[in-house]
Amino acid sequence: MPIISAPEQHNEDQLYVDLHSVIGHSLYLKCEGFNFAGSIKLKAATEMVEAAERDGTLVPGSILVESSSGNLGVALSMIAASRGYGFVCVTDSRCNLATRQMMEALGAQVHTITEAHPIGGLLGARFNHVRALCASDPRYVWLDQHTNPNNWRSHYNRTAPAIAEEFPNLDVLFVGAGTTGTLMGCARWFKQHRPTVRIVAVDSVGSVTFGTPAARRMIPGLGTSVRPAHLDESFIDEVIHVEEADTIRTCHHLARKGFLFGGSTGTVVSGAKTWLDSHDMGTLTAAALAPDLGERYLDTIYQPNWVQDLYGADVASSAQLTTRAQAA
Repeated sequence: MPIISAPEQHNEDQLYVDLHSVIGHSLYLKCEGFNFAGSIKLKAATEMVEAAERDGTLVPGSILVESSSGNLGVALSMIAASRGYGFVCVTDSRCNLATRQMMEALGAQVHTITEAHPIGGLLGARFNHVRALCASDPRYVWLDQHTNPNNWRSHYNRTAPAIAEEFPNLDVLFVGAGTTGTLMGCARWFKQHRPTVRIVAVDSVGSVTFGTPAARRMIPGLGTSVRPAHLDESFIDEVIHVEEADTIRTCHHLARKGFLFGGSTGTVVSGAKTWLDSHDMGTLTAAALAPDLGERYLDTIYQPNWVQDLYGADVASSAQLTTRAQAA
């Protein structure tokens, strides 16, 4: 039985779900939501905070400030509360209500950006707000997950080796692309230590990360409106783009099997199934990352009215099926 004295000291790192009964292929889904922050972002948050403490950037009295669509904000809220720092999360209108409430419950301030930058979109507007805050008070410390190398190093040092240890014969790894910290940490490690493993990045349609046109995106977690600084496509073998409607359908399909996952996981599983449908003859060992669980999305992707308003009645029928199954 582990005994901890700080919430960031616990992270379940060895739980996988075999999705064969759900998608028709053996896809080993690494579940990263079982820690006090509820997501894979605990790793990057811890690595960035500890590095800033070591180099003297973060000192008693500092106020952390970060641009986040949600999960990193929760992780930093938790760590800031644990270590005695202030924290301001700069997010936007796509951030789930439950996520904002969690950050505020942990003592953070949440600044919600509603107007997009004409070129950089909501992400660019968030960056501008963070820069203004830092210019206004020297106590503010911006760790900047989008450029901080300790973001991807946390997954190079922990996530990728953990997957490799569990699956020594791994053939393909599916990783969602947001800031690309998780993606690049895993991709770098496998290309250097297990170069035969195929790295497939999964992104949302409407994201500009891999040079595709910008379009409306309503589900937080994956995709960007500004090309990520971490991205190095030489480490990536293939990219799959997933429509948000397919993300929602996949999330509801998983929920009807008893697995309530977040939007990023729905995107990754949808992309992985598409790829495996074309490539898997029953001999591949495939793994994917599930960044979080689904409780934070109950008022969005699991809410039929929200889905119907944004994606139409056809997609909303999945939500209605899930509601009926849960009621029964």
